[in-house]
Amino acid sequence: MRRTCLSKLAEQAPAILPSLLQCDFGHLADEVQRLADANVHTLHLDVMDGVFVPNFTYGMTIVKAVRSLTDMVVDVHLMMVDPQKYIQQFYDAGADIITIHAEAVEDARPVLDSIKSLGAGAGIAINPPTPVSAIAESLPHADMALVMSVNAGFGGQKFNEDVLTKLPEIRSLPGGEEILLEMDGGVNPDTIKKCTDAGAQLLVAGSAIFKQDSYTDAIDSMLGKVN
Repeated sequence: MRRTCLSKLAEQAPAILPSLLQCDFGHLADEVQRLADANVHTLHLDVMDGVFVPNFTYGMTIVKAVRSLTDMVVDVHLMMVDPQKYIQQFYDAGADIITIHAEAVEDARPVLDSIKSLGAGAGIAINPPTPVSAIAESLPHADMALVMSVNAGFGGQKFNEDVLTKLPEIRSLPGGEEILLEMDGGVNPDTIKKCTDAGAQLLVAGSAIFKQDSYTDAIDSMLGKVN
C-alpha cells in the first residue's frame, strides 16, 4: 500500500522534494540518479493541463517513466480541471501521492476519498488567493495540504510570504492536526527557513536545485538552513 510512504515522509521532515518541471528531460535517467545521489527520497511532478493553468507540461507517460527509474516516492501534483477523471490512470502510472486543487473541483472530498481508496496518499492544494477556509471541510479526507506560494502554472516565480500564515491555520483546524504540510513555489536558501518556521514539512524546490552545478550541494545548503 503506497500510503505507507506518508509516515516515512513525516519522519524525514523537513524534506526537500525536487520539482522535475525544471529538470533536463532529455537525460531523465541521469537527472533521477543525480537526485538519488543527493539523498533525495521524494520526487515532485507537476502535471499542468493548459486549462486550469496557462502552461502545459506532461501526463501519465512521464509519471510512468519516472516510476520505472526509481523506487523514490513519486508525489504527483495535478494542476488540472476534472482531476477525478484521471486519478486511476495516475495511480496506475506509479503515483504514490496524488494532490488535487481545491479550485479545480466543486467538492474535493469524494475525490480525496477515491485517491485514498486506491492506496495512494491524498493531497489538497490551494493557490495564493484561496483562503484556508476553502479546504476546511476537506482536511479530514486528506493526508497532505499543499500551499502554493506562487501562482500555479510556471516555475521560477518570486515567493509570496503572505501565504505563510496558512500553514499554522491549517494545522489548527479539525483534520489538520496530523496532516502533512507542503510548500510549493519559490523555495530556496533565502526562503526555506521561513517555510519550516511556519510549519512546512515538505518543501518543493525547482530552480534552487536544477540551476545549480551540484544538486547535492544545493540540497545540503538548503537543509543546512533549517537543521
